[in-house]
Amino acid sequence: MAASASTRFLILLKEFSAFRKISWTSGATNFHRQSRLLCHVAKEDGSLTLASLDLGKKPRKFGRSKATKLEGSYVTEMGQGKVRALKNDKMKVVREKKPAEIVSPLFSAKSFEELGLPDSLLDSLEREGFSVPTDVQSAAVPAIIKGHDAVIQSYTGSGKTLAYLLPILSEIGPLAESSRSSQSDSEKRTEIQAMIVAPSRELGMQIVREVEKLLGPVHRRMVQQLVGGANRMRQEEALKKNKPAIVVGTPGRIAEISKGGKLHTHGCRFLVLDEVDELLSFNFREDIHRILEHVGKRSGAGPKGEVDERANRQTILVSATVPFSVIRAAKSWSHEPVLVQANKVTPLDTVQPSAPAISLTPTTSEANGQIQTTIQSLPPALKHYYCISKHQHKVDTLRRCVHALDAQSVIAFMNHSRQLKDVVYKLEARGMNSAEMHGDLGKLGRSTVLKKFKNGEIKVLVTNELSARGLDVAECDLVVNLELPTDAVHYAHRAGRTGRLGRKGTVVTVCEESQVFIVKKMEKQLGLPFLYCEFVDGELVVTEEDKAIIR
Repeated sequence: MAASASTRFLILLKEFSAFRKISWTSGATNFHRQSRLLCHVAKEDGSLTLASLDLGKKPRKFGRSKATKLEGSYVTEMGQGKVRALKNDKMKVVREKKPAEIVSPLFSAKSFEELGLPDSLLDSLEREGFSVPTDVQSAAVPAIIKGHDAVIQSYTGSGKTLAYLLPILSEIGPLAESSRSSQSDSEKRTEIQAMIVAPSRELGMQIVREVEKLLGPVHRRMVQQLVGGANRMRQEEALKKNKPAIVVGTPGRIAEISKGGKLHTHGCRFLVLDEVDELLSFNFREDIHRILEHVGKRSGAGPKGEVDERANRQTILVSATVPFSVIRAAKSWSHEPVLVQANKVTPLDTVQPSAPAISLTPTTSEANGQIQTTIQSLPPALKHYYCISKHQHKVDTLRRCVHALDAQSVIAFMNHSRQLKDVVYKLEARGMNSAEMHGDLGKLGRSTVLKKFKNGEIKVLVTNELSARGLDVAECDLVVNLELPTDAVHYAHRAGRTGRLGRKGTVVTVCEESQVFIVKKMEKQLGLPFLYCEFVDGELVVTEEDKAIIR
């Protein structure tokens, strides 16, 4: 026993000697670095939890760097896993290996206070009615605050937007702690600090509204939208006048203004790609490439190869589904990224790919891997039904479905925009408030329709694949597929418009008799029961599957 204690003491003494060889900037910092070592030895056999991290208390800060509290000691850190060291009397940024214990715990916070957010941000959350973080928020917020590049994956409606907005707002802007933003207002607002990219105007404006809610009416100019379909000159004027800290936009408009020299993003600290699996499509390739090359990369930062260029920004990729293409992109664009899921944070390097790294055509393994991630994207409290109807009777079936389920907020999906108007006309003729939404509508028209739908003025929103991603209407309690989605992945994105934030939701697919086999195929791929139903006397009646074939 004594020998073991002596050996342990010698090892500890040796590690202390190694630490003393480094010249730290102050005696206090040296003390805390050594305290960190003691803390690590004391906790090496213990599990890491929110309680052990003591994130609920506000740690003391040293200058502009972040401090993490571990068992009574404070550790001075910079974002992106960097530390400051003195070399030849000049400050140099060097990369520190991220501690493995940070990425392995299971987080389950009961309040936002436990996540270590600034008091001003907590007040904003309380004002907006947010009291308990979701599982993905509990896992993502601490990981991003600690400077990790991350891939956030969780089912639709689980709160992924706040999962990355909260740590960003805790670091930049008026809601950040005063010690973290000690610069003058003019210094803070000379450059854009965060860039958030979304594939559609609707999702982009939805994110802008979330940021504005948290910032409050006084500071809402700190966020600027750069979405397509809006007046470009007005957007450029707003950038020059307001000097926003956060920019949210679509790839095309961001790249367009960047090429014109009106958008300066080299000093960006955060780059977020929301719905990244869609942003990886061929249509966005050129614009995304430009964004990646310009956001958070300063020209002339030093000799080539001295500092990793990606260290100048924190990259966050977000999606309900994370196929292998996203994992490959994350490893290429990020530095040591972690995969954040509900109650789980793991290094992305440990994730086993479900498909080959190189493939010219989709293979069976690729398809299976995509289906697996699709299943994870579905909200857990959904019920799935299908019914049979002739093509000319589908609108009437939709009306009877809405009445039978007493649905108050309904999204009906079709595949082509030219058919939407006819469906709306037939529903309106039967006394059901409806409206269409598709890409051909102008920005104002789409915003107006969406606002009325959220306010309850419109009961049925008839739309196409445009609204299958990013449309967040928490009150939506029914999704109806008037036409079949092209595959199981598209079905999952449509279904994710209901059952959001833990609510119950129902998905009804209306198909013709010749299309039943397609529904059965999706049922098998997703591993979910699709119950055959009929609408009888104003009620949804589940019948045996055999009757679906006999009819």
